[in-house]
Amino acid sequence: MLLTKYTHACVRLEKDGNVLVIDPGTFSESGEALADAQAVLITHEHNDHIDRPALLSALRNNPGLEVHAPEGVAGTLREDNEVAARVHTAEPGVDFEAAGFSVRTFGGQHAVIHAQIPVVANIGYLVDENVFHPGDSFVVPDGIDVKTLLVPIHAPWSKVGEVIDFVISVRAPRAFPVHDALLNESGRGIVEGHVTRIGARYGTRYERLAPRDSVEV
Repeated sequence: MLLTKYTHACVRLEKDGNVLVIDPGTFSESGEALADAQAVLITHEHNDHIDRPALLSALRNNPGLEVHAPEGVAGTLREDNEVAARVHTAEPGVDFEAAGFSVRTFGGQHAVIHAQIPVVANIGYLVDENVFHPGDSFVVPDGIDVKTLLVPIHAPWSKVGEVIDFVISVRAPRAFPVHDALLNESGRGIVEGHVTRIGARYGTRYERLAPRDSVEV
């Protein structure tokens, strides 16, 4: 399949004429990513992972588009009666098909930011037993050999050591960055240098992708 990275946490997957988009958020080129998509997966409710106006516009303009998201997101989208039937609640530990892709869900909880900040639902998605997008968490898929890992390389809820441990734990042959919009070039170089060097010791080849870069996975 073809994987295209957009700014921050958004990726677009294409296979056999089908398009699946994960986390088109307000930091991303959401309208471009959503063009001609048949399905969207949302990991959680934070705006950097879901651009609600852009997603609702896409749902209204594309009658074949369906969305899978945690109930907190799905419930608000279903308030629009025009699109409600095409919005589905995603729960952890479930297998389903979306736009011709097989999807398996993991996790259930956003990583803790601070004790005074409420924890929200977060679903990690494994697509076609290949690409794993964890959303805002370091949940490791159990019983699965992930082939392509999307790594949240920087977030208010993480530190570099946790990013490295996540890569080491999953041990996917290939890894690409997501959740990187808050990094400047100096900070990115430090984080990616550690992930590249240490990840390689455990069999993971980390590759940098800029927004709109595409790669076959």
